[in-house]
Amino acid sequence: MGYVCRDCQSTAAPEDGRCTACGSGRILAHPELDGLTIAHLDCDAFYANVEKRDNPALADKPVIVGGRKRGVVLTCCYIARRYGVRSAMPMFKALRRCPDAVVIRPDMEKYRAIGAEVRELMRAVTPQVEPLSVDEAFMDLGGTERLHGGSPARTLARLARRIEADIGITVSIGLSYNKFLAKIASGLDKPRGFSIIGRAEAVPFLAGQPVDLMWGVGAQFKAHLVGDGIATIADLQAIDEATLVARYGTIGSRLYWFARGEDERTVNPGRERKSVSAETTFEDDIADHATLEARLWPLCEKVSARLKDDEIGGDAVTLKLKTARFRLITRAVTLGHPTQLAETIYRAGVHLLAREINGNAYRLIGIGVAGLVEAAHCDPPDLADPGSLRRAAVERTIDAVRARFGDDALVKGRRFAAHRNRRPE
Repeated sequence: MGYVCRDCQSTAAPEDGRCTACGSGRILAHPELDGLTIAHLDCDAFYANVEKRDNPALADKPVIVGGRKRGVVLTCCYIARRYGVRSAMPMFKALRRCPDAVVIRPDMEKYRAIGAEVRELMRAVTPQVEPLSVDEAFMDLGGTERLHGGSPARTLARLARRIEADIGITVSIGLSYNKFLAKIASGLDKPRGFSIIGRAEAVPFLAGQPVDLMWGVGAQFKAHLVGDGIATIADLQAIDEATLVARYGTIGSRLYWFARGEDERTVNPGRERKSVSAETTFEDDIADHATLEARLWPLCEKVSARLKDDEIGGDAVTLKLKTARFRLITRAVTLGHPTQLAETIYRAGVHLLAREINGNAYRLIGIGVAGLVEAAHCDPPDLADPGSLRRAAVERTIDAVRARFGDDALVKGRRFAAHRNRRPE
């Protein structure tokens, strides 16, 4: 059995459940503690905790970050959550449940700057940091034991304490042997959590979990799985890979391996992603407005699919055009809230495109989404636009059908016009 005190990082065995060095009861104890190297770090109620840090008078008050009466909750502190307030809840419902809450408009620029500070502290521990959004990232601490004088678990405990001391916010950490399980672990004991899932316990632990714990299984896809008799991960574990692939396409293979605690994805630091985009070059230059709109739609679907796969979204949409004379034009708009929906991206792109229809012919069109955040903050109900709920529901249904039967199982008419005048990338 391995031990680490989360407060003083002592590795001595505790006595009566307390650290023999500092007396803390926050002890990590696990048979595989010293051999696990993949971690997921997630800032706790990030936006709300940043606001509490900047205004100590809010420390003991319920805080909601989001719009006003006609807006929605982007995130809320753990005090507000005790009243039943949740992300994406209409603000009037949140205030009905927690009338004394302090509502603060989001300051995304500030949150991104603080998220960058957290990542710098992470990179001081290991260069293998893969950001997922402004407030969470994977880390691979393999091979850092000699550098930091201890196991990855001990190094991560020290990192969490430093983030609290230097930046003034708290984080939760999940430690395991792959990314899938590390991300699950980080959410098991929030806030200020540190949870571990080892190889020996992974399969039995997963068996008792609902199927939507699986990465990529949202509400619509869960409904299809439950309709097929798959309500828990144990149900997935009982089905062979070939059957799952036949039913659900390529995602079926991922479900099969994840259900068994296997994930071959590596932590990939690369260059920190600031946007997700797609573009296409035409076979012949295009000046016609309707034709350009038709070419834009499949690009929006592609960007949306990438956002959904990575469980992120963004609040800035950028249109890219290149004229017949190779002049590059970019136009951008900031949305009222982050999105990962193709329809929302498309509407923003069409609005930007309309301003550039002036007789010019274009040889390339592209669309991108920036200002990336985690999916939980995306596409809240918009009370000023009741149709947004229906559009979101339609798109989620299309996603679920495609996940089950393939990308061509259900398409919008816009896609058909896009097959003309397009040069393969």
